[in-house]
Amino acid sequence: MARLSREDRQIALGSLQAGQSQSAIARHFHVSQSTISRLWVRFQATGSVADLPRAGRPRATTAAHDRFIRLRHLRNRFLSASSSVQALPGPHRLSDQTVRNRLHEAGLRARRPHRGAVLTRRHRQNRVQWGNQHLCWTVRNHWRHVWFSDESYFLLQRHDGRRRVYRRVNERYAPNCVDEAPVHGGGGVMVWGAINTAGRSTLVHVQGRITAQRYVEEILRPHALPLLADQDAIFQQDNARPHTARLTTQFLTDHHVQVLPWPSMSPDMNPIEHLWDELDRRVRRREEAPANHRDLLQALQEEWDTIPQQDIRHLIQSMPRRCRAVVAAQGSHTPY
Repeated sequence: MARLSREDRQIALGSLQAGQSQSAIARHFHVSQSTISRLWVRFQATGSVADLPRAGRPRATTAAHDRFIRLRHLRNRFLSASSSVQALPGPHRLSDQTVRNRLHEAGLRARRPHRGAVLTRRHRQNRVQWGNQHLCWTVRNHWRHVWFSDESYFLLQRHDGRRRVYRRVNERYAPNCVDEAPVHGGGGVMVWGAINTAGRSTLVHVQGRITAQRYVEEILRPHALPLLADQDAIFQQDNARPHTARLTTQFLTDHHVQVLPWPSMSPDMNPIEHLWDELDRRVRRREEAPANHRDLLQALQEEWDTIPQQDIRHLIQSMPRRCRAVVAAQGSHTPY
């Protein structure tokens, strides 16, 4: 029988007693229908869904141990298996792997966590309010008029732990198997861009620290204003200090630019963030990696121009779903 936890067996049994079909229950728990059938037969024969006594190594944990491990890791998802071994009450001789096995039985497996912005209570409230205000916006009547903008920093060499090397045993420190990483990634370049369902801006190289004065004179005036000539155009920017400075807001007001209010700490609501990821992947896929900052900037500009407009359009068409997602999450993190 495929391994179902005690809780899953009880749920499956209750569903069977309620008249639900075995095939539907099997699909819900991702097991075969014969597994559910044998579970039902065992319950009718023994009155229980617990495992029958079997030969082999006795179970190292008691039911109390299993409950302690499960609840401890449900309360704090970032605890390690070794910390639970040390925290278990009473005398025992459990290994870290035994704790992992009990967590696997409870449906808990170690995964790389999603990294999101730090959201306070006020951030969540503002995100929900913003989502509710734009739930009725459609791509046809609203979002297609918005120019989404942002800055992004690209490293010359990126070491995020995802890269893999194919090597033999004892080749861990072989010169051709070591991923040599310079300090701070070897530096990088910052760029600014804007996207719309009908087009995109040029990719602007931002050198040094950006201030409100530089943001107005080097980005808004020469690059953003020409995109916002249409009277229906709406400009989106996040709440970085150069964007919300008095000089910037006064400049946008003087030029009659309609600015889309934006909740703080909400990169998941901006579709251009996904475009930055795609741009980075395109540069990394090049056969000849950029050797210096000039090569990196040239590669970014070339790949930026070759991204299909249809991909940008699809990203902006996700805005209604993003609004629904942030409202459903009550302002917390979303899958976007």
